[in-house]
Parts: sequence; C-alpha cells; structure tokens
Amino acid sequence: MYADILRKDRISAMAVFLLGAALLIVQPQVVPSRPTANSKVESTTQKESFKKRDFKDWIHPNETLQQLPQTIIIGVRKGGTRALLEMLSLHPDIAAAESEVHFFDWEEHYGKGLQWYISQMPFSDIHQITVEKTPAYFTSSKVPERVYKMNKFTRLLLILRDPTERVLSDYTQVFFNHVQKHKPYPSIEEFLVKDGELNVNYKAINRSLYYVHMQNWLKYFPLDYIHIVDGDKLIKDPFSEIVKVEEFLKLTPQINASNFYFNKTKGFYCLRDSGRDRCLHESKGRAHPIVDPILLEKLHRYFREPNQKFFELVGRTFDWH
Repeated sequence: MYADILRKDRISAMAVFLLGAALLIVQPQVVPSRPTANSKVESTTQKESFKKRDFKDWIHPNETLQQLPQTIIIGVRKGGTRALLEMLSLHPDIAAAESEVHFFDWEEHYGKGLQWYISQMPFSDIHQITVEKTPAYFTSSKVPERVYKMNKFTRLLLILRDPTERVLSDYTQVFFNHVQKHKPYPSIEEFLVKDGELNVNYKAINRSLYYVHMQNWLKYFPLDYIHIVDGDKLIKDPFSEIVKVEEFLKLTPQINASNFYFNKTKGFYCLRDSGRDRCLHESKGRAHPIVDPILLEKLHRYFREPNQKFFELVGRTFDWH
C-alpha cells in the first residue's frame, strides 16, 4: 500500500504537500503507543502555527516549492550521514536541505512550528523528493513520535557503523572542535574509564547502543519504512550501498559507479558529478586516537550483546566486532 502512495507522491509533489498540510490540520493525532503529557499541547500548537501561513508562501514564482521532507536521514551521529546525503544528492530527483535543521529534537526549533520547518527546506521541483538530515534524531527519545505526527508515511534513512569505531569518531570530532578553539580537552581514556572500569555512562557509548534507540523508532514506524545503510561498506564500496538507497526510495536508477573515485591522498572515495570533482570536508575521515588494545577489547565485549539484540531486531547482521 505504501508503495502505491509513494508512486502517487512522485507524480505530484504539490499534491503531497497539500495533502500533508490538510492531514496536519484535520487529522486526529493518533499514535500506536501511549502519548506523552505534552502531546496534546504540542499538536494544537503545531496546527495553529501551520494555519497562519498561506500555501502560496512556500511556492516560488518558477513553480518550485518548499515542502515537508518525504525522507529524513535520522542518524546516527558520526555514522556517515554527511557522506550519505552528498552521495544521494547526485540523484536529480533529490532536493536536500543543506544544514542540520534539528527541528524535532531542539525545543526552541520545534516550538516555532511546521511553517518554520518548511522554510528551512530547499525549493524543489514537483517531481523531487525533499530530504532532511539531522543525525541527533536517532538517539532522541521524543523524535519518533513527533516525526510520526508530521507524516506517518515518512521514509527514514539510518546509517550505522561499528559501534566501537563510532565512539572513537565521536570523541575525535569533539576533540578537534576544542583544538580549533584553542581549548584543552581530556584524553579519550579519561572518558572511557571510570574507577578502573569501562564508563558506560559516557554519552558516546550510549549513542552506539543501536538496539535501545531502534526500539523507540519501531514503536511508531514499521521496519520496512526504515532503511539501514551499512556505514562501513559505504566507505569501502559507496556505489553498492547507494543503489540500495535508490531502490528504497523508489528512485529511477541515476547514480553510477563512475560518480565515485578513490582519492589516494585523502584515503576515501570522492564524488564526480557532471565533470566536477568534490570531496567531503577535511573534518571528515580524521585519524582516530590510539587506544590501548585492552581498553578496545573491553568496548568490543560491552557492545557484543546489544549488537546481537540489534541484529535480531532488524533481521540482518553487520560485520562489527
């Protein structure tokens, strides 16, 4: 049934936009699990805010328009979300928001309502799919319900990598952010170890507990609405992974192997589009800190059980430690 709806959406994105808006205004906000105490207040505020703006405000004179995203890259932080968005943007039927919007997880933004959210989207042609990327969505417990209320047919992209590698990458990003600001930052061991034991309260470790966070999303969205991209494979063989994304989004195959080339200097794949070469920002692909092998093994052991639970939850396995 969803495939039929999606095909109709692709025929007329304007129809999708108007239908989505109408549903937001008149559809009862029913969710498949117990709503939070603030759900009714949030729903009423969003509807009233949305009504205040006329549809024509989102339509450009050249007949392009801003619309709610039909697809959202929900995470995971340091999983390869920027690379995924850049690769997906090679497709002519994709219109991607440039910045991380943080609409559903930041109260300051969510309180501005859907009219503000739409204003953050790119202008797109009627046949294009609008995509938004905010990696923090995956690990925020309040986001799944909010996305569901906006559009329960939203297609979700989730890119994951080895949980231990993701922890190291998470630390590396924060470390370099401090270095650029000439601020000191503790070593990774100071975060990973507390009282001689693995510090399981370290936020970077929590973000890698995919099983826990995935359960929250499956309360609202069936598994076939969520496509999991193998972030480790995306690094080694981006074309094979992006083809699966095209299929998931029901896109006509347009991205080719020739769109990717390995940059030996940078050590990862870059993109080639209409004769123009481009690579990810230099902040991507940084070397991870050297960690004591014994401590790394503790991390591997800690993630072993939740990883297995995640595999069983989603019905597939990944080549993680």
